[in-house]
Formats: sequence, C-alpha cells, structure tokens
Amino acid sequence: MSGLKITSAKKAYGDVEVLHDVNLDIKKGEFIVFVGPSGCGKSTLLRMIAGLEDITAGTMEIEGTVVNAMPPSKRGIAMVFQSYALYPHMSVYDNMAFGMKIARASKDEIDTRVRSAAEKLQLTQYLDRLPKALSGGQRQRVAIGRAIVRDPKVFLFDEPLSNLDAALRVATRIEIAKLKESMPDATMIYVTHDQVEAMTLADRIVVLSGGYVEQVGAPIELYENPHNLFVAQFIGSPAMNIMPAKIEETGPETVVALQSGDHVHVPIASSAGMKGADVHFGVRPEDLRLAETDGGVLHGSVSMTESLGEVTLAYLDGTGSEEPMTVKLPGTQNIQRGQGLSLDADPQKLHLFNEAGISLRHLN
Repeated sequence: MSGLKITSAKKAYGDVEVLHDVNLDIKKGEFIVFVGPSGCGKSTLLRMIAGLEDITAGTMEIEGTVVNAMPPSKRGIAMVFQSYALYPHMSVYDNMAFGMKIARASKDEIDTRVRSAAEKLQLTQYLDRLPKALSGGQRQRVAIGRAIVRDPKVFLFDEPLSNLDAALRVATRIEIAKLKESMPDATMIYVTHDQVEAMTLADRIVVLSGGYVEQVGAPIELYENPHNLFVAQFIGSPAMNIMPAKIEETGPETVVALQSGDHVHVPIASSAGMKGADVHFGVRPEDLRLAETDGGVLHGSVSMTESLGEVTLAYLDGTGSEEPMTVKLPGTQNIQRGQGLSLDADPQKLHLFNEAGISLRHLN
C-alpha cells in the first residue's frame, strides 16, 4: 500500500514554476530521502506534503486519501524542523505531550505514548528537565519524540541534523536509524544536503535538481548506475571525475579518446552509430588505483595531495579535464607534487554520458 502518492505535482509562485511534474509513489514503511543542491525544491516539496504550501497542479494522496485541499492538522503528518522549536518553559515531558493535550487525549494515553517515545529515544531520564538543560542532540530527540507521540501516518524531517556539530550528527543519525527499525510501519520522508545521511538512512533516495526529479532509487543503485551527469556528480564524495572524450570505436565495447591522449576501453555496447561523437567519460576517485607499470589507462601529473590517514587524495593535472582529476588511494601514500602517475580502473566501473548528459548504460 502507498504511504504517499504524488501524481504530476507542480508548484508555482505566480509565473515562476519551481517544481515540475513530480511523480512519486512512496510505500508505507519506506524511509525516503530528498537530496539536491540549495534551491532545487526539496524543502518546498516537503512543505507541500505537510500542507504548508498549496499544490499548484496535480494530486497528492496519503494512504489512499487525496489531501490537496486538506489542512495540515487533518493530514496525519508530523514534521521535525531544523530548529527544535521547543517551548523553553516546559519540561521535556510537557513538550512531548503538548500536541496530544491540544487534541484532548486522555491522561493515561498521553503518559503511555510519551514514556514509550522517551524509551525509544533514550530520553526517559530527561523527562523532568527543561530544554536549556539539554544538549543540541538531546533537544532534537525531544522534537522527534514530540512527533512520535502523535502516531502520524507520515513523518517529515526537514534537515533535522544541520544545526548539530559533526559528532552529534553522527550520534543522532544513529538514533534515527534505530528509531526507524523500531517503527517498521512508519513512513518517513527526510530532507538533507548531507550525502552520508542520505546513503546510510534511505531505503530510496530522490535526487532533485532545478525543480525536477532526476532519479529515484536505492542508494547503491544511484551510486553505481547514475542515469545522468548530474546524479553521477552529486552522489558520491569526492565527486565523480568527468572528462571530455570522443568515441573512436563501437561494438561489444566502446573505445574513447581523451584529450590527454589516453585511450580507454569501456564495456558499453550502446554506442552503436555514435563513432566520432563527443561524450563525457566518468570514473569515481575511489575506483582508480596505481598501475603496476606505466601502461595504465589514465595518466596525469600530481598538483596536490591530501593525506587523511585512512586515505590519500591526489589531484592530477594533464588529464584533459577542466578540473584536476581526483584519485582516492588507501592509506598514506608517498606521492610528491609534480610526480607523474599511471592509473588503472575496473572497466565495469567506468561511465559514459552522451552530449545531453544521459548515461549510455541507461540507454541500453
């Protein structure tokens, strides 16, 4: 059963359309993450689901009921914002119970739900404290607990960890993952700009750009099989290396010539009739490795290195790309600026995109 279904949804402010023909079918119990650059429409889409923004065109259904004209309070939605939005004069218990009190729930029901949510979020020992006595991560958990006690049909999270420092983000992300495991029937939609949050929390990721849905899929699917250049470079950190190339041979595999003079064999057979065409060649930094000899498939000169302990990032010039090519190598590497590197890569992890930016693998 669909937890949420969006059909041909558009959003416009006057003559300016900011969301274009959005179609999503989110199953009950799924954890969906919206990602994309600032201004892509992800928070606007979330607010449309919540009823805080009207839908200009299209339909939105929550568990089979069309909610286009339904007010936010009737949709069965609970939203967690960037700011904790806690009442400073109320205890943790009263903050979590406030919505149910307004709804005139019984004292026993309120107490049962608040204490159950507090246990899930490890907040039981803090129920009598005021928000000012809590850390940022604990306050965000209270805000999440306030949503849980309402027993909504759909949870909405609008960049809930963006105000936390790095350590608290990791800890709270783990708490959210545990929370989802404890509530397998809850539908959750989460907006973030953080790829780690998206890759680790999501059942499926929705990638948006300029108000359009670029691709929807499981995290590993988007990473390994991006449908276009935008998704290829947005998913993954460091970003995928993209270099201009020209198709030299087609057949069971495609041979491309890079501006550096390197020739690369890519096991993609969908380039028939494209001999001589300009394309974009892509390879992820972590899919490159040092060649045992100078006969590697890619070559460049080191312009800078960053040793991070676990990995070393090397930036190479002379590859024909506008930006230095990034290579992600394991451990600490003794690589010097100006040194020439010869690189190999697993052919199955190489990508080609046509001039319109569409993956040739996707055209198969």
